[in-house]
Amino acid sequence: MASSLVVSNPFFLFSEPPKLQTLVTSKFATSKALACSRPAETFSFSSNSPYLKNRAAGISLERPGFARLIVSAGASPEIGETEVTGSPIVGEDSAEFDFSKQKISSWVYFGGVLGIVLFILDVAWIDNSTGFGKAFVEAVSSISESHEVVMFTLTLIFAIVHSGLASLRDAGEKLIGERAYRVLFAGISLPLAVSTVVYFINHRYDGVQLWNLQGIPGIHQLVWLSSFISFFFLYPSTFNLLEVAAVDKPKMHLWETGIMRITRHPQMVGQVMWCLAHTAWIGNSVAVAASIGLIGHHLFGVWNGDRRLGIRHGEAFEAVKKRTSIAPFAAVLDGRQKLPKDYYKEFIRLPYLTITALTLGAYFAHPLMQASSFRLHW
Repeated sequence: MASSLVVSNPFFLFSEPPKLQTLVTSKFATSKALACSRPAETFSFSSNSPYLKNRAAGISLERPGFARLIVSAGASPEIGETEVTGSPIVGEDSAEFDFSKQKISSWVYFGGVLGIVLFILDVAWIDNSTGFGKAFVEAVSSISESHEVVMFTLTLIFAIVHSGLASLRDAGEKLIGERAYRVLFAGISLPLAVSTVVYFINHRYDGVQLWNLQGIPGIHQLVWLSSFISFFFLYPSTFNLLEVAAVDKPKMHLWETGIMRITRHPQMVGQVMWCLAHTAWIGNSVAVAASIGLIGHHLFGVWNGDRRLGIRHGEAFEAVKKRTSIAPFAAVLDGRQKLPKDYYKEFIRLPYLTITALTLGAYFAHPLMQASSFRLHW
């Protein structure tokens, strides 16, 4: 009988990496012949999962849940006996950025695409002499003299278009392809987002003052800290800039690590934090109207996002759903999510370092942003 290797949590290693393909194949691989003390289960692993990596020493499956694994050391690696106390990671590693996989040509192409997009956005929408942005805002403003109504309407239009196009993504990509649909999605959503943001900046103090907390010691610091933290709750797909710009083929990812361990819908949580912080600081009816619209949009996105991921990823998403939560830290507190001891390492990555720099930069650039918005007279 072949000798056996017994490895305890949190990882196991195959000593013969060339035999990897007998266990793992293609994008989604299935473990073989699980003989458990409970009914047999079939586990699927994403090839991008951080817990399934081909290393020089072999395969490393670093996840909580494997209490004991016995692997035969014969001609091919066979799982002879496995005692499973948890579920395997099936999603992808959030905010992973591997320099070795980057191509200079792709980032040069990205820079070119970004420049072209910003130029077209300026000429076709922002510039009052050539663009349609001012006409669009004036058309919406004609609905009511109330800045609250206009603010909410602008937010609602953006929400309907943004979520509507997201819902049509599967059908749209089949019809015109992933890249073309991403261009269509961004080309419609981006101008509407710019109009909504500019209107908010220009009219944020035009509403009825409901409270004034700005003179209370510590409020500014609390608002600043809440706003700063909110940007760390960006949905991980935002970091895939090459996919956002359609340089790489866009994908509907199933993320599972990093911020996703805290909440399955980080974008919603971050938006709620940002809205509450800014509404508390401004304290008027326009800020309330904007926050109601934005929070409502993201709450709808919770349902719609789960629905779309369920359609695209099926059982893999259901597995992720069971061990994550909508409310921050809920899955951690009730034991469904086990945070690794080195969990902080999932945030010490280039995307989050970039977010830190950009968020700080945006704070100090507030006067410039306000001046630019005022000049548009939207």
